[in-house]
Amino acid sequence: MWVQKTVRLQAKSRGFHLVTRDLVEQLSELREFKVGLAHFFIQHTSASLTINENADPTVRADMEAHFNHFVPENQNYYRHTLEGDDDMPAHIKASTIGSSISIPISNGSLTLGTWQGIYLGEHRDHGGSRQVVVTLHGEAI
Repeated sequence: MWVQKTVRLQAKSRGFHLVTRDLVEQLSELREFKVGLAHFFIQHTSASLTINENADPTVRADMEAHFNHFVPENQNYYRHTLEGDDDMPAHIKASTIGSSISIPISNGSLTLGTWQGIYLGEHRDHGGSRQVVVTLHGEAI
């Protein structure tokens, strides 16, 4: 069985946000899968998806601090500057972290580890809402 749909994440402030629940709440079809794979692809070049710590919010704050240090704004070698000081660094962060993740499905649920959650990396100051194409594939219950 295959299911593909586009889900929308509400606009978030710049930083890393735990969005597992936001995504799963829009995926009622997930319950129809006994075993399978869920693929999440964000349709933006200045935001990213990754999996990391779902319990301690300081991890998300530290991720933001690290990536802001690792990819600073206002560098004199950036040529892509028309959309703001945060735009080129956002593209670099999105490429570094990635635009997609895949997670196994077991008995109608995402098979994340105990301390794992899906992060949206919002790399713009005002990125707006974000679209994620979700493809579910597997054996029906």
